[in-house]
Amino acid sequence: MDSIVITGFAAAILIGISLGLIGGGGSILTVPVLVYILGVNPVLATAYSLFVVGSTSLVGAVTYMKKGLMNYKTAIVFAIPSFIAVFLTRKFLVPALPDPLFSIGEFLITKSSGIMVFFAFIMLFAAYSMIREKKGEDQEDQEKVKFNFPMIALEGSVVGLITGIVGAGGGFLIIPALVLLAKLPMKMAVGTSLLIIAAKSLIGFLGDLSTQTIDWPLLIMFTVLSIVGIFIGSALSKKINERVLKTGFGWFVLIMGIFIITKELLAV
Repeated sequence: MDSIVITGFAAAILIGISLGLIGGGGSILTVPVLVYILGVNPVLATAYSLFVVGSTSLVGAVTYMKKGLMNYKTAIVFAIPSFIAVFLTRKFLVPALPDPLFSIGEFLITKSSGIMVFFAFIMLFAAYSMIREKKGEDQEDQEKVKFNFPMIALEGSVVGLITGIVGAGGGFLIIPALVLLAKLPMKMAVGTSLLIIAAKSLIGFLGDLSTQTIDWPLLIMFTVLSIVGIFIGSALSKKINERVLKTGFGWFVLIMGIFIITKELLAV
């Protein structure tokens, strides 16, 4: 096993640790690690990411289930349109994207570069949501919000579309929706989010089985190490300030997003 593969697998453990520490965000790093360290094609990397994210989130969801921190009614309302969107995106939209996507004179954007740039912008959005101070979102304000089923279902569809394209779980989009639209307490929102992410990511991955050639040994090893990292991160989370950690991780994701955009656009 060469040093590049070892580095990639070590990064898988770190991804799991970040998930265990802050309950999300780590999955946003899965695609960059697969592409830039392990040399996986970006389109295939998004498929691998769905499997990794789905499996690790399922492990986390089981933990929350045992604690009773799961709202199944909300999960179903959010998940059904999300399932449909992510499966159709992986099965039909992603394979149908032209390569190259477009060109302006000599400026050419390939399918792989386009997916990575879009992914990087999602990273920037995620970074902003982790860095910014949330003010005025106390429980009294949340109680005034009605349980808006149509909006929950609509956001489920949007998150499913984004998940299908970039292979990220979308927890940074799901959790705010569950807190504000479904009035769920934060811990229950995290638990419910993990269940939704696990289900829609694994269903989305099914859409790739007929269109992608999967390197199962690599994928299983990466996933197992990420799951190991979750347990390490969960143990460490009791000793580290969550707010400081989340902000620091947000800045790291921001830098990574800027790096990817710069690298991909300068390479064309």
